Amino acid sequence: MARRGGPSVLAIVLAGGEGKRLMPLTADRAKPAVPFGGIYRLIDFALSNLANSGFLKMVVLTQYKSHSLDRHVTKTWRMSTMLGNYVAPVPAQQRRGKQWFAGSADAIYQSLNLIHDERPDYVVVVGADHVYRMDFAQMLDQHIDSGARASVAAIRQPIALADQFGVIELGPDGDRKIAAFREKPSDPVGLADAPHEVLASMGNYVFDTDALVEAVIADADKDDSKHDMGGDIIPAFVDSGDAYAYDFRDNDIPGVTERDFGYWRDVGTIDSFYDAHMDLVSIHPIFNLYNYDWPILTDANSYPPAKFVHGASARQGMATGSMISSGTIVSGSVIVGSILGPNVRVHSFAQVDDSVLMDNVDIGRHCRIRRAIIDKDVHVPAGASIGLDPEEDRARGFTVTDSGLTVIGKGTVIEA
Repeated sequence: MARRGGPSVLAIVLAGGEGKRLMPLTADRAKPAVPFGGIYRLIDFALSNLANSGFLKMVVLTQYKSHSLDRHVTKTWRMSTMLGNYVAPVPAQQRRGKQWFAGSADAIYQSLNLIHDERPDYVVVVGADHVYRMDFAQMLDQHIDSGARASVAAIRQPIALADQFGVIELGPDGDRKIAAFREKPSDPVGLADAPHEVLASMGNYVFDTDALVEAVIADADKDDSKHDMGGDIIPAFVDSGDAYAYDFRDNDIPGVTERDFGYWRDVGTIDSFYDAHMDLVSIHPIFNLYNYDWPILTDANSYPPAKFVHGASARQGMATGSMISSGTIVSGSVIVGSILGPNVRVHSFAQVDDSVLMDNVDIGRHCRIRRAIIDKDVHVPAGASIGLDPEEDRARGFTVTDSGLTVIGKGTVIEA
């Protein structure tokens, strides 16, 4: 979107990821389409941040099992065509030959027609599977002021975690020019103002349009490249002295609390996905979904309000420390520290603790569910226990993580 009197911007959302580490949640869908927080999909966080930033021309590059993702984007994200705004899912089209995307940089290279058609001054490139709030307009302002051709959003992380990230090292002059970009270093160098921290790449970038186009074209001809934005394109800009870091700490979001300021989570594993859910349900949330000054937007479904029924002493429908989505009925059962998606049914005398239940899950009478993630359209028969005995869960074919989380895939049939 061209802000009044300002530059024109095209946002590219990289959403082709397979998400192998989130199996079985990604067995039937792309990682950005995985439900999160009851009513959202992971991609809603990236799209909401772009929309709230005022960048209303977005293309979503998809590839892996993209039907669920395409359907969600098409149904949910409709902009004003009168103003020329849009959110367009764009599948791999093999415009450069009979091959699929070989990496995130190749995805942009094979989709250069989108840039040529729009002719923006700047291109914002973001990932589609992180949970956070960010005003990309502030990052664009720094990018323009710095004279950079490429800017990389960076978040401060403990130096002990450096081997989990692409790490940005700044030059000695005290400015934000990137001196080195190292992938998961074992010998990281701490920041000058915080030796116990490093700057980790968030996977979000701002480019001068001509610089991005030149970079992905040059990368496409390199046989030794993995055609990856973080692994190949950004290091090329660093080598030419044209890359700058944007410190996420400087991003000022309306309505943030002291507790959720600077929140960013990569939910690439089952454990991190679960932990991010638990961040939502504390009394003072570590990530606050109730910030209406910077809302996370999604589809407004037509389900009725959630309902809690039965009031007998031994049969009360109740939930504490939990988030319950519309259409859900808690019938004479107890929900503690959990997130229930739309149209869930939890029947009498059942108890659900510290769990994530997605759309249309049905929990039978007298069930016990603890520290579990249950994907959409699963019926748990009466009397079943899930998450109480990891070995029993593994024997039944469920996924159990090293930390003891039990995960049941979409539509799994559970025998009584």
